[in-house]
Amino acid sequence: MTRFTAAVLQMRSGTDPAENVHAFEALANEAADRGATYVQSPEMTGMVQRDRADLMAKLRGESDDLVLAAARTVAQARGIFVHVGSTAIALPDGRVANRAFLLGPDGAVRASYDKIHMFDVDLDNGESWRESRTYRPGGCAALADLDLEGGPVRLGFAVCYDMRFPHLFREEALAGAQILTAPAAFTRQTGEAHWHVLLRARAIENGAYVLAAAQGGLHEDGRETFGHSLIIDPWGRIVAEVDNDAPGIALAEIDVAEVAAARAKIPNLKNARPFTVGDTGRRVSVTGAVGEEPAAEAAE
Repeated sequence: MTRFTAAVLQMRSGTDPAENVHAFEALANEAADRGATYVQSPEMTGMVQRDRADLMAKLRGESDDLVLAAARTVAQARGIFVHVGSTAIALPDGRVANRAFLLGPDGAVRASYDKIHMFDVDLDNGESWRESRTYRPGGCAALADLDLEGGPVRLGFAVCYDMRFPHLFREEALAGAQILTAPAAFTRQTGEAHWHVLLRARAIENGAYVLAAAQGGLHEDGRETFGHSLIIDPWGRIVAEVDNDAPGIALAEIDVAEVAAARAKIPNLKNARPFTVGDTGRRVSVTGAVGEEPAAEAAE
């Protein structure tokens, strides 16, 4: 039976990557001291900066990114898995990737994931965001296995706004993910309304653990993020939380047997059926993706 201790790190990243790296290293090492063998940092670990010119001036490519180098060192020194929730990576075409990394206990990159869904929204009180002006969206969901003592555990990746697209999490669960991740820099306005309910829903509907490290508080660039980093079990229960917006750590024991137990009680991953949408002729497969007309099924 596979059990391990997971930690989600809550940060308040500023505009200086070196200072943010120092804060990340301190929290990650503290989590390891407290027994965590998997540590996740929030979205934009390396820098929270809404000024595009300053962001671009401080960016580095993957080969010399400060956050990735620090994560590699911590993972190898402490013999743990380190999941960089995301950091901004300069791309050769002049754009930016909002990229997550999973590093193994040997310090090697096991997987990476570029945020697929761009936060292009207009909120109340004049708050407006256009991530697509700077970031290149990803186009591929990512999975990785944590090779733990009790057996492998499959992890599915997402970043922040991705959590509003349940089909991404469903496809990862159908591909075997037992743990779904959603590191974020959720705005205070949307976080107060939707953070807990969205993450609990993703856990419940997929019978999976959800781990979500968050940015929290008032940042140097003027934005406010919600905090409340969470670990949620497959029944939708919050088992650990940083219950404010200050930097901190939430830890919980992950018992992978709980995933199978939840999916046995409510086998909705198996019970999904293809369907059509009204009289439009649009046909949806059992996984929720638009597909060909479903094959005829034998009567029960």
